[in-house]
Amino acid sequence: MTPSPVNDPASPVGGIQEGSPPLVNLHPLLNPASVSVVGASERPGSVGDLTLRQLISGGFSGPIYPVNPGYTELHGIASFPSSSDLPSPVDLTVLAVANHLLESEMEKAIASGTRAVTIFASCHGAASDGTPLRSRLKNLADAAGVPVCGGNGMGFLNVEDSVRVCGFYQPPLMPGGVAFISHSGSLFSAVLHNRRRMGFNLVVSSGLEINTTMDHYLDWVLDKASTRVVALFLETVRNPDRFRAALSKAEAVGVPVVALKVGTSPGAQAAVATHSEALAGETPTFDAVFAAHGVHKVLSPDELLDTVELFAAGRRATAAGLGAVHDSGGERALLFDTAHRVGVPLPTVAAETSSKLQQILDPGLEPANPVDAWGTGRNAEDVFAESLKALANDPSIGAVAFTVDLTPEEKPDDAYSSAALTVHAATEKPVMLIANLSSAVDPVQSDVLRSSGIPVLEGTETALRAVGHLFDHYRRAALGPNPPRLSRPRDVPSTDLDESESLELLEQYGVHTPRSQLVETVDGAVVAARTIGYPVVVKTAEFAHKSDVGGVVLNVKDEAGLRAVVTDIQIRLGDKVVVASYVPDGLEIALGMYTDAQFGPICTVGAGGTLVEILDDHSSFVPPIGPQAAHGLLDRLRLRPILDGVRGGAPLDIEGLVNIVVRFSELAADSDGRLASIDVNPIIVGPTSVVAVDALAKGCDD
Repeated sequence: MTPSPVNDPASPVGGIQEGSPPLVNLHPLLNPASVSVVGASERPGSVGDLTLRQLISGGFSGPIYPVNPGYTELHGIASFPSSSDLPSPVDLTVLAVANHLLESEMEKAIASGTRAVTIFASCHGAASDGTPLRSRLKNLADAAGVPVCGGNGMGFLNVEDSVRVCGFYQPPLMPGGVAFISHSGSLFSAVLHNRRRMGFNLVVSSGLEINTTMDHYLDWVLDKASTRVVALFLETVRNPDRFRAALSKAEAVGVPVVALKVGTSPGAQAAVATHSEALAGETPTFDAVFAAHGVHKVLSPDELLDTVELFAAGRRATAAGLGAVHDSGGERALLFDTAHRVGVPLPTVAAETSSKLQQILDPGLEPANPVDAWGTGRNAEDVFAESLKALANDPSIGAVAFTVDLTPEEKPDDAYSSAALTVHAATEKPVMLIANLSSAVDPVQSDVLRSSGIPVLEGTETALRAVGHLFDHYRRAALGPNPPRLSRPRDVPSTDLDESESLELLEQYGVHTPRSQLVETVDGAVVAARTIGYPVVVKTAEFAHKSDVGGVVLNVKDEAGLRAVVTDIQIRLGDKVVVASYVPDGLEIALGMYTDAQFGPICTVGAGGTLVEILDDHSSFVPPIGPQAAHGLLDRLRLRPILDGVRGGAPLDIEGLVNIVVRFSELAADSDGRLASIDVNPIIVGPTSVVAVDALAKGCDD
């Protein structure tokens, strides 16, 4: 087991400072050899009683020491008055006590040699000197090198090693390949009570994360050979660098990470600050970070569980296309609609596959994907099974779905279950059952399928979103390593740059820009235009948003027109103007970079010009990226079809745009800590050229 260092920099809210010393690894916390429970009790339903009962019933094999001066024995185990009275130091001390006792009990536990602590209480409040209780507990733990799970959490269950440290009732669990780390105690509990026969190795309610944070748990569980997928319920990230390092580790070992990130609305962001004493972070930033590390972002707990169940089954897609068999024409149409909305490909199958389907299906049924196999001419089980196998054998199909309502009217050995089991045994591709209505799924039949390794996904949309994540995982794995940079690293300025300086910086990175000159007189503008060549563009250099103030005039064709335009702009807006070569009309794209307080440079690419904010069509990414990733970003834009040419127009220079996105990403990466933002808008994309015509950079020194 590789030790996981524990080092909690500042929470953005809550007064905890950066630079706390490294702590010991998490093994004594998550897989302790011995446990004491301070506040152990026999009062039914109390945290002290439930913690002790679950440790015992969960099969913990090491010594358990109840600590409570009111008892000499609890549940047949000798109890001790204080941590100071224990016969030997323990790996883990569980503080099942109220807030006002936490500090004194942690001091006793640390003095007695404990190597880790778990806290359930909220840790709210302050000491007599006004110091927040959470800060005092953190200082105690950091000084002693003791990792802490909590507070304001529900503890953890290391199912694989039979360690249940939870002060709240949880059901018996099967060991398996799913790890779940949650900032929500309620969702932690809800997931554990799911009916999907899901097997876990580690489930953590991390709470306030006094000094042990989500990235530590993620890093630790990735060292377990049993881990097939990790699910995160995420409010904040307290340690951005370590979080990204853990995500990189997950990608390196091939373990999918599925994340439900909350805090995307103003109300939710305020709630996160109250609940976790931390900032939720900006949605584009997390989208970019997740995309950089192949994290599968989900939108709901149901989508989370559908996606986790699909990944936990272990099979990976061999192509980004779904083949589906139905027993309903109407629900076949529903699949078409939903797949189109969420972006799941339903490929046209090969002629050979279509011919095979035609032999299987009743007359009048279309031999095409997805397949409506409902008929009365043959044994239903054979029709379903053979249709599924025909799709599974098609090279364009990466995963197969039997899409039927698994209602209780059928028996466990009926045609539905038997057909799914038959195709699952006949192919190595992912095979799943998709039930359109989650509340109608028969638990008996679903248990038969799940116990055989077939995921049962509950709900058309969440199921297809899960399939989309499966295909995204395949696409990312197919990308291979990042290519070498296109431009050499440079020292980027850290001060504000005007338009000319910003465009010059872009040129240094290989981004094509118009020829331009900054002038302050009409005669200077005339000289500049003669050098550049007509037609020209005249722009004010006094305002950032030039179009908003009437500060841009395009296609000035001669000296007379130039003198009139420059005079007008100088009278209205000031002396400084830029004369630049005219770039013909094309699709306007915007590139931008901002320096996030947590994660550093974050870039966006999307619709540009004056509609950049109105259209809200953009993709975010962490720089630098390569050409394949840039293509993927452009493919996600709603404007992407325009690049292929519309209404008979010529296709635009997609490769030129990809080149600029890649080179800009390298500039953004080099700017880390030096530039606060770069705005390149618009970039004009034509059939044979891509030109960045306006740019502005803001330095971090200002």
